[in-house]
Amino acid sequence: MTDRWLLDSTRQAKAAMIEPAVPSPARVGDALSGGRNNFEADRRASRLMISASPVVRSLVPAMRAFHQRVVRYLVAQAGIRQFLDIGPRLDMPGNTHDVAQSLAAECRIVYAASDPMVLSHARSLAISTADGAVAVVEADQSDPAAILSRATRTLNLHRPVAILLVGTLAFVLDDKEAAEIMRSLVEAVPAGSHVALSHQGSDLGPEIFAATERWNAISDRPITLRSRGELSELLAGLAPVPPGLVPVSEWRPDVSGPHFEHTVPLYGAVGRKR
Repeated sequence: MTDRWLLDSTRQAKAAMIEPAVPSPARVGDALSGGRNNFEADRRASRLMISASPVVRSLVPAMRAFHQRVVRYLVAQAGIRQFLDIGPRLDMPGNTHDVAQSLAAECRIVYAASDPMVLSHARSLAISTADGAVAVVEADQSDPAAILSRATRTLNLHRPVAILLVGTLAFVLDDKEAAEIMRSLVEAVPAGSHVALSHQGSDLGPEIFAATERWNAISDRPITLRSRGELSELLAGLAPVPPGLVPVSEWRPDVSGPHFEHTVPLYGAVGRKR
């Protein structure tokens, strides 16, 4: 009973940290996808960005479809059974453990996030198969040491791991810090591990710039855009999985996925540690 009280009191404290009047990346993404886990401030932010750049409407469905294709590839073709999913987003239909464990029930997944609403939502959905495991740890993407330390309770870092940075590193504004985060994560896992990355592109058309300016003006979690060359530097040292670093809609598309008449200003890639 005491343990339960402590758990409930911790959750109440985390809930008190949610700021409905300030748009959050995860909740705005939810609003853009038509979800219900958002507040008026998030819906207003999504409307402002769409009015500035209608291409914003395509970001969430394109990122979600890329994420699901990547997880399917990693399980079915690369043989990965462990996932470390790092990012400030709310779980959506077809999240990592749903997709991975539907293909291999023994998959083990750790979600890492710092947004209190993301943590609460993820924990409510972190239901594993009997053969696998799903865990949620509180840690920000800027602190890879904390992420890795807490992930070892569920993952064996001596065996290959897939590190998912889907829409994550755009919130790390400094290029050197982003590179250090990537280096720390990659160094902690063995050969045969993979890194999947998606990131807003600065050279995939001008439409995204106005939306980014709107977001950065109203949010306490600003983002940065990066070019293909800059993202290639972050992935340096990893063996690219074909087709390499491309717009997300071009990364192993399938006929059942969403199709877009324009280039979605998001890059996607998967790299393998040699």
